[in-house]
Amino acid sequence: MERWRGKIALVTGASAGIGADVAARLVGHGMVVYGCARGVDRIEQAALKLKDAPGRLIAVQCDLLKDDEVLRMFERIQAEQGTLHLCVNNAGMARKSTILDGSRDQWREVFEVNVLAVRQCTQEAVKLMKQGKVENGQIVTLNSMSGHRSTSNRELASYQMAKHAVTLMTELTRRELRDLGGFIRIGQISPGMVETEFEARCSGDPQAAKEKYASLETILHAEDITDALIHMIGAPEHVEIHDVLMRPTTQKF
Repeated sequence: MERWRGKIALVTGASAGIGADVAARLVGHGMVVYGCARGVDRIEQAALKLKDAPGRLIAVQCDLLKDDEVLRMFERIQAEQGTLHLCVNNAGMARKSTILDGSRDQWREVFEVNVLAVRQCTQEAVKLMKQGKVENGQIVTLNSMSGHRSTSNRELASYQMAKHAVTLMTELTRRELRDLGGFIRIGQISPGMVETEFEARCSGDPQAAKEKYASLETILHAEDITDALIHMIGAPEHVEIHDVLMRPTTQKF
């Protein structure tokens, strides 16, 4: 990880859960990390706690549903840093919505955040890397096991379909990057059940989410996902770790 010291990173959805853990770990490795979210209070608090760390955390307010805010975020990074070396597409969300009963607005929001925002951030990140003549840049997308198989949970149909789209998009982006030449690597990490605020936000019932996590024999934690990401970006320059699928050891599906 020494070669990442002093480099510039963007982490979307950095206010909680996996995103917050990834941002803090990268700062600990000496990176300048722009952490974005719709609300930045938590990121600003984290930045204060990390003020003595080798790197630096910078909070950026950005609603990934709004193209102009995404563009302004990348314009700010370019103005302040000149380029970008690592983009972590961590932000994601789900709505309980079936194919037959869900509303169009629910489905639109799920695809906007999980697919279209990831595509836009990836596109803008690659532009910055190319403009800055970055060698060995990296894109990492936090996907899900739901992007590789289907479950019997009909209420997560939109989420599963969006994550399958992310799986294909990551592979197609890899091919485009190879055609462009250069050394921008791309990979995705697809966890199973992770104990974060994700379930509570999806269900709207924090207590039910807490009980669900407590009922599981084993579960992943944010730091487990960060460990995988650090391994991915720390791989030798000739190695592209493209897919990491990880589950709790007792997860059946």
